[in-house]
Amino acid sequence: MTEQWDQDALRARFCHALSEMYKSEVPLYGNLIDVVWEADAKAIQSSQSSESKHVIDPDDILPSRHRVERHGAIRLGTSQELSTIRRMFAVMGMYPVGYYDLSLAGFPMHATAFRPKTHDALAEHPFRVFTTVLRMDLLTERTRELAQQALKRRNIFTPRLLSLLELVDAKGSLSSAECSEFIANGLETFRWHSKATVSLEEYQMLKAEHPLIADVVSFPSSHINHLTPRTIDIDLVQQLMVDRGMPAKERIEGPPKRECPILLRQTSFKALEETVYFRDTSDYVKGSHTARFGEVEQRGYALTRKGRQLYDQILDRVNAEAAKNQIKGNDYELLLEDRFKEFPDTLPALREQNLAYFCYRLTPMGEKLSEDSDDVSKLGNSSVSLQELLDNGVLSYEPITYEDFLPLSAGGIFNSNLGNVSQSKQLIMSAEPDLDGFQRSLGCLISDEFHLYAEMQANSLEYCRGELGLRAIQL
Repeated sequence: MTEQWDQDALRARFCHALSEMYKSEVPLYGNLIDVVWEADAKAIQSSQSSESKHVIDPDDILPSRHRVERHGAIRLGTSQELSTIRRMFAVMGMYPVGYYDLSLAGFPMHATAFRPKTHDALAEHPFRVFTTVLRMDLLTERTRELAQQALKRRNIFTPRLLSLLELVDAKGSLSSAECSEFIANGLETFRWHSKATVSLEEYQMLKAEHPLIADVVSFPSSHINHLTPRTIDIDLVQQLMVDRGMPAKERIEGPPKRECPILLRQTSFKALEETVYFRDTSDYVKGSHTARFGEVEQRGYALTRKGRQLYDQILDRVNAEAAKNQIKGNDYELLLEDRFKEFPDTLPALREQNLAYFCYRLTPMGEKLSEDSDDVSKLGNSSVSLQELLDNGVLSYEPITYEDFLPLSAGGIFNSNLGNVSQSKQLIMSAEPDLDGFQRSLGCLISDEFHLYAEMQANSLEYCRGELGLRAIQL
């Protein structure tokens, strides 16, 4: 297929339009954006140890992707919805990466993240959508029948959006006007609707089994349930939310604060109770629903499989110890911080122990070496160790940003926004993951995130090898 539109630009435009729509639907999300900007400005001011009272604009300091960066989250009900959303996101250069088994957190759902896959596309605009799908096999028979009936009554995609997807499949192109139509119609898939497609009695039955089932099944769209800006200091954002009286979550999900941040830390303001009108025999009955909130994330370094295994082992031990001794709140945070001292917290240690992924670049010395034919000839068509190139100042490295998600952290965020516990939690938590079933519904294979990070690292080394004229760089 020959692409005749700029996928990066379309993705950026769609993300901006979605953010503006969500800001109008959930005004507190707009306040959250302001809090993140203030926290970033204060963090930069503090890091520069400046005595100046002049407010630093973080947009002048941080990478261009930082301010526009968002991830959203949606919840789908059927295989048809999942396969169609895959086609929709592909138009914007977003592809399924990673499989998340949310039954581990007690949710009858599994998920993937649609996002750009290449270093360049992520640098242009790293919009991601965490997309969960209801697992009908984890519902009780009565709830399953009700859910299936309700989902048959809706189509979350406009006819024009579907025709545009057919156009892309047939022609492999979209005009400028069609791109604008794509954005306008695509937004309708994620727009909030206050009129439910089920009765109040049906809603209450769905909610009794699990509140997320009610959220997935009861509405005519897959409304965005949160949008997430990125910050460089999530602890400061958390404090500012509390100071401003926002209904902040009690704790930050993910690893503790570190010198070298790893993976992902997340917090949120709690979901708002919103008026909803439920179907009745002749009209609508007024009720309420709680689902939509605002989240904040601080992204750290992508870990290798070895690093992730160490992370999971430490976290499992912390949670087991906390459960055994009924440790909660601030005491849990202190326990987490103490036990994670086991995880190396310097860049050299993370690299040398193969715990994180890195991009390698030529230093100014390396660039001079690559440009000077005499110097290059001294290297010869040889094989040189990576450590030697680093020790001699020819190469430098920087950690690769973690672009994905943590299922238990997502579960912690979701749980903080739920009003009651699932009736079938034990059934759900004893379930096996279903990657094959998810991929069949999706209509394609899911990319492995570890492979993508390893590929980025390998590509950076290959570029350096070519510039230096080396036969190989030994790891």
